[in-house]
Amino acid sequence: MSPSSDVVTIVGAGMAGAACAAVLRAAEVPFRLVERGRAVGGRMASPVLHGRRVDVGAGYFTVRDPEFADVVDRWHIAGSARPWTDTFGVLVPGEDPGTSSGPTRWATPDGLRSLVRALLDGIDVEYEDITELPKGDVVLAMPDPQAERLTPVPDAVDYDPVIAVVLGFDSLTLPFRDAAFVNEHPAIQFVADDGARRGDGAPVLVAHTTPECARTHLLNPDSAVEPVVKALREVLDAPAPIWTHAHRWSFGKPADHHPSSFSIIESGGRTISFAGDQWSPTGPPRVESAWRSGTDLGRALSALRV
Repeated sequence: MSPSSDVVTIVGAGMAGAACAAVLRAAEVPFRLVERGRAVGGRMASPVLHGRRVDVGAGYFTVRDPEFADVVDRWHIAGSARPWTDTFGVLVPGEDPGTSSGPTRWATPDGLRSLVRALLDGIDVEYEDITELPKGDVVLAMPDPQAERLTPVPDAVDYDPVIAVVLGFDSLTLPFRDAAFVNEHPAIQFVADDGARRGDGAPVLVAHTTPECARTHLLNPDSAVEPVVKALREVLDAPAPIWTHAHRWSFGKPADHHPSSFSIIESGGRTISFAGDQWSPTGPPRVESAWRSGTDLGRALSALRV
């Protein structure tokens, strides 16, 4: 489909792209939403593995932004999201397990992708492999390295890779509740009890590799399973899994963030805009910074159409 000149093309149906689309719809600005992958959600992916959804991207989300809190309240009332925990375990090889408390982490019964789908309720999504910049006004709601394949990004930030390894067991006994940060280990940096996160008690773990481990196994993510299983045996005394699944994130997490929540560039009589969790002036990139970025950009583009 070739858009008309007054249609904004949003490329990327993750949280930022969905938030931008929701604002443009409310403002009655014509747009089309294009996703290059097989499903919406971006790094809030939650595919079905062995009969249940598993979060293989973002592990949870937090709520600091007051306006985002209003959105989360609606999700909570609808049963789409629930407060999960404010305390994670801390695992260090050779040391007794500890704990670390912080803000409330939120989880979802149906996977984090369900929240993006909720924002996109009633919005059509086109699935297309975009290899060149679309005509007309464009929003690139994606990691900077992906956007740079289409056009230069102002002060682009680098990304660290992550491989998420999902492991299913017959049963589990864990030295932590809910999830744990893993420090000083070369292979893994975070482990989530997905049964606790989902609320169904399934004996499923999701381990996130360190960037260094991910770089070693990017070309063959399945090869990361063995070092992850070994790491879990070292820090958890975990049994052998009965099944595994590896998911590669070449651009898993921004290594830095931009000082503004979005960027709009005027080029050749049209606008090229950038959004995503990396556009986070208030701190480290998070799910809520992706929502904030897309929302702020949608409002700015709407104001330009008045």
